[in-house]
This record gives sequence, structure tokens and C-alpha cells, in this order.
Amino acid sequence: MKKTASAHWQGGIKDGKGTISTQSGALKANPYGFNTRFEGQPGTNPEELIGAAHAGCFSMALSLQLGEAGMTAESIDTQAEVVLEKDDSGFTITAVNLTLKAKIPGADRAKFEQAVEAAKTGCPVSKLLNAEITLQASLES
Repeated sequence: MKKTASAHWQGGIKDGKGTISTQSGALKANPYGFNTRFEGQPGTNPEELIGAAHAGCFSMALSLQLGEAGMTAESIDTQAEVVLEKDDSGFTITAVNLTLKAKIPGADRAKFEQAVEAAKTGCPVSKLLNAEITLQASLES
């Protein structure tokens, strides 16, 4: 079983703002920011919520890493695909596949790639999950 969620972020880590959405529509363009996380609404499921949390957390962490590298994204769009599989012990979340599309005018590709990796490993939700985490990133100038 696979569920997806996405996050959009604009601006810096403290002055920026974003929205989180889930595949089911239970969360649709819900706002979040530095001091907040998303609010659960009826009708969603744990995989979508984990995906939304991971996409949102990663996007914010990337905004921080980019800022420390002297870059500010015009937009950061992250999708998290949470994979739930049945095994001998029941169901297990086995992977989270992140897909990132970032628009950063004048970005330095090497610094971008370093910021992406630091955000992937440093995001608190990435640290929490005991699953394989993959990432595909694209940069628009």
C-alpha cells in the first residue's frame, strides 16, 4: 500500500510559510510555518499524516540549509510516498520516498545538493523513521 502527501514552502525558515496536503484531501493546502505543524482532521490515515509531516519537515529543513548556504528558494515542493507492507510480523512502514522540486534562481548546484542531503538526514522526522528514505531532487534556476 502506498499513500502520498505533499508540502509547499516559500521564503526563509522564520519568515516563510507553507501548505501541506494529503492524497485523500483530508488536508488540502493547510497552512504551516516555523512555530506550527499541521492539525489532524477526520478521515485521514497514519501513512498520509507521516508523509505530510515528513514532506513538511524536510521542506523546512531544506529552507534552513539553503539559508545557511546563502540561498533562498522561490519555491520548494516535496512529495513523500510512504510505503506500508505486510510481513511476517504484520504491517510495517518500510520506506519513505521523497521527491523534491525546488526553484532557486541563481543556485549553486553543489551547495544545493549539500543542502538537500543535510536536510534529508537532519530533518527530525527523517531521524524518527526507521525506514529506507530515498530522494529524487530537481533544481530550476
